[in-house]
Amino acid sequence: MAFSFTDEDIKRIEDVLEVPAKWDGKVARFELFSEESGRRIALEIHTSVPVPEEIEDSGHSNLVSVYATSSFLQLQGCTGFIASKELGEVIFVAKTGHAANGLVVERAVGCSLYANVDTRLFSTDFTLLPPELIMSSVALSITESLFDDLG
Repeated sequence: MAFSFTDEDIKRIEDVLEVPAKWDGKVARFELFSEESGRRIALEIHTSVPVPEEIEDSGHSNLVSVYATSSFLQLQGCTGFIASKELGEVIFVAKTGHAANGLVVERAVGCSLYANVDTRLFSTDFTLLPPELIMSSVALSITESLFDDLG
């Protein structure tokens, strides 16, 4: 069964990001701003996106987008997320096979995108990885429990 965002999920994200969602139909928008740094980003969660009939089973019925001053990031077909009050961030993940894509949104008005990360790296000894692979592997490894029922 494809993942879909619930009202409780949106409330958890509000709690972690410490900003209320603004609803427009099936889109929850979070506007984050840091007075200290001047950074501003907007996170949009499309809880339901109509897709062509031939790909209805693809799991691409939702999407998560981040709008920043000089970038636009989008994660299609989110399969789960982790909202961590302690880390001050929400990690959205889309997984297919042995590949995971992660979009990290920080309460401190930052964001990161990790694409096509091999999930087998999550259970690897991080000290054996080249430095270029450590950040994505560590960041997304905390989402590994989301994949247990995805096969």
